[in-house]
Amino acid sequence: MIAQQWSKVSKELRQELGESSYKSWIEPLELVGVENGIARLSAPSRFVGDWVKRNYHDKIVARLRADHADLAQLEFSVGRATTVSTPSPTAEAPAVLESAPLEGRYTFDNFVVGKPNELAHAAAKRVAEAGPVTFNPLFLYGGVGLGKTHLMHAIAHELHQSRPDLQVLYLSAEQFMYRFVQALRDRQIMDFKNLFRSVDVLMVDDVQFIAGKDSTQEEFFHTFNALVDQNKQIIISADRAPGEIKDLEARITSRMQSGLVVDLHPTDYELRLGILHRKAAIFAETLGPVNVGDGVFEFLAHRITTNVRVLEGALQRLFAFSNLIGQEITLDMVQDCLSDILRSSERRVTVEEIQRKVSEHFNIRLSDMLGPKRARNIARPRQIAMYLAKELTSRSLPEIGRRFGGRDHTTILYGVRKVEEMRSSDSQLAEDVDLLRRLLQS
Repeated sequence: MIAQQWSKVSKELRQELGESSYKSWIEPLELVGVENGIARLSAPSRFVGDWVKRNYHDKIVARLRADHADLAQLEFSVGRATTVSTPSPTAEAPAVLESAPLEGRYTFDNFVVGKPNELAHAAAKRVAEAGPVTFNPLFLYGGVGLGKTHLMHAIAHELHQSRPDLQVLYLSAEQFMYRFVQALRDRQIMDFKNLFRSVDVLMVDDVQFIAGKDSTQEEFFHTFNALVDQNKQIIISADRAPGEIKDLEARITSRMQSGLVVDLHPTDYELRLGILHRKAAIFAETLGPVNVGDGVFEFLAHRITTNVRVLEGALQRLFAFSNLIGQEITLDMVQDCLSDILRSSERRVTVEEIQRKVSEHFNIRLSDMLGPKRARNIARPRQIAMYLAKELTSRSLPEIGRRFGGRDHTTILYGVRKVEEMRSSDSQLAEDVDLLRRLLQS
């Protein structure tokens, strides 16, 4: 009986509200029961329930009174919105939050912390505590596979567990743009504005995709301002710093830089090694225990350097292969099983290219870098070049030394270690190193 009543009401509302609004707000609802003048409905999220109650309460009550004369109000039992599902470009998609699970693996417990990402991790944990908003927005940036999306999902997971009352919306910038365009097309722009400006925490991934999209940037800017004015938390990620995103409006860049901007640096050897050990324990739980030979983790951490996803995929392939054939993972197996990954991960940057790029960056002569001068303005760039040569090429320390004017390998090692130590304390040096790395790898 209840199902039939709700079906009838839904059809009437569909005709009155139109297909878009119906799919967005009415179709996700279910009538649970009517008792003591109260109609109880279930909604996919508290946000949807609140929206319907605020905008369609009287319309629903009026139609339900045909069967329940004493009906006076609506109440909702709800779940929580977690993310926005990716709509098919050709599908008719609702312009609202759709409940869908976040990636279960992307939690703080599964995030391996090292020097390159410790600040980003600490900032993400602080935001996930849902205390007073201390920096807004939190802007995370870095290359592919360095953990930006992992931290975004981890924040959402933590917030849902500790503060289920908060409305947390996670979506990509591309999805934001799609929904904005759809709202314009369907003349539902006020619904769109109210939807995105009523959340407690807005998380936008890969914000560089709105660059050059004037109308989308305009709406994003006003959404950003509205939430900040309400002291609502905003978390944004991108593949580069705000000031480096081409065709992003200056006012948006300024707004993004007004909070905490954190760089997830490329992984170092120790962090990659830690990730491999952590992932191996996880894979062992799902694929079964596997024996890993000496030197395998060290070899992978040395050879696959730019992308954690590739590193994880390589290890998963090895575990699956070893499990299927019942053999230990050895260095020979790694060479055979991962030949394609290892070829694509070969370091193609030359020592000479690094020396030229570093000399240009610090405006010193290449002959001075390779010569005996020890002045600080020469010695520091020389050490940075040594560090990058060690990180970005497969040359041994003696080989690198020969290309730096015949220096001993211990001198190269000292320079590498000096830069590693200073990166954590000298922010300018760290920025120089990261910029040079990106230029050399681009």
